[in-house]
Amino acid sequence: MKKLILLSFVAILCSCSGTEKDSKNYPMDHEDSRRERRGSLSGEDGFNIFGGGKEDEDGDGAGLGVNSFLWRAALETLSFMPMSGTPDPFGGTIVTDWYEDPNAPGERFKINTYILSEQLRSDAVSVAVFKQRKEDGEWRDEKVSESTSRDIENAILTKARELRIKQTGK
Repeated sequence: MKKLILLSFVAILCSCSGTEKDSKNYPMDHEDSRRERRGSLSGEDGFNIFGGGKEDEDGDGAGLGVNSFLWRAALETLSFMPMSGTPDPFGGTIVTDWYEDPNAPGERFKINTYILSEQLRSDAVSVAVFKQRKEDGEWRDEKVSESTSRDIENAILTKARELRIKQTGK
């Protein structure tokens, strides 16, 4: 009886050994297909979170889920504002904390920036600006013109293009 159980156990173990994920017939789950498409965080040539490798002329950035030139440009453009938490380079989200300009007391701004693509394109960045004014000791929300968001988006795009030209020469 013990031999029969042992043989059954060995047969079950042996039958499992043929199912490897490397097989071309094995269906990939979402994570496997993402890894195959983007590669590992460290990339083939070592750690490369902000791009700039030999094959990275478009600024895709091995390990980044967004365009590295847009990401760096957004961080540089918003560097004067305090960050709320840690910017997320994989999701492409930068959220600032409230910033009160010393030249305009009683008025503060907060900016949420989203990098939406791995390509350097004008529709790959979106900015939401929030404004508050202090009245009677309380902060009250105010409307922000659409041109303010657009101006910040354009500043990020301009900086991203400058970074790309500086790095790739085109």
